Amino acid sequence: MGKLLTFSEKDTWIHRLCGVSKMVFFILWSVVGMVTYDTRILLFMFVSSLVLFALSKTEYHQVSTVLKVIFFFLLINVIAIFIFAPYQGSKIYGTRTELIHLAGYYALTKEQLFYEINIILKYFTVIPVALMFIVTTNPSEFAASLNKLGIKYTIGYSIAIALRYIPDVQKNFQEIKTAQEARGIDMSKNVKLMVRIKNMAAIIFPLIFSSLERIDTISNAMELRGFGKHKKRTWYSERPFKTADYITIGAVILFSILALVITFQDGSRFYNPFI
Repeated sequence: MGKLLTFSEKDTWIHRLCGVSKMVFFILWSVVGMVTYDTRILLFMFVSSLVLFALSKTEYHQVSTVLKVIFFFLLINVIAIFIFAPYQGSKIYGTRTELIHLAGYYALTKEQLFYEINIILKYFTVIPVALMFIVTTNPSEFAASLNKLGIKYTIGYSIAIALRYIPDVQKNFQEIKTAQEARGIDMSKNVKLMVRIKNMAAIIFPLIFSSLERIDTISNAMELRGFGKHKKRTWYSERPFKTADYITIGAVILFSILALVITFQDGSRFYNPFI
């Protein structure tokens, strides 16, 4: 089993940032990525995400399994958009230029292709940053930072537990997958895609039930220890704001404002090269 998607201590400037500054960056970056359909901004964000991902020194095997799952659902999403709304791009951009007539009602248009490329770019601008946030942020330090900003410590602790729980979910997934394969359920590339999807679906329900059971166990344990009884608590891991944190937050706020201004300057959030 490869290394799980979890916090990994490394000496990079991204790791040295406070957890709150990284979260502010991630939230604003994600908001801009979701709101804008300006291809120029999305391309800039995509390249920047890859650069930041490389600077964090995150190794591919740490995120390979997660990336495969994300790409799988992204592929399904793109196909579903085309099946249920094959001319959505034409409606948005106001023109219709057919590239290939497929069958019956369906034809691939230049506008639809451009629209779906933007959808893919929106995913790719956020995914590297989200993965980088997980592997560069110490959950305990992050919870302490949130509490320092005035957020109730129970909320911060819940987020920290969620971050710590990610590798456990991955481990459970791998264990269930191995057990299913031992029973003769093939999930490799040797079987057809639809068969693989059906077999993978058999993992989801055991994974959900095991996760719910673990959540109940943790909740009972924390309740027995009187968690949340007091208004304040002390923290073992706490990192103060430094100059790099203020620069990071200031830069992402400035970028977000500029990106949204460019996006809506013509009254629409869609960049239209077909005019």
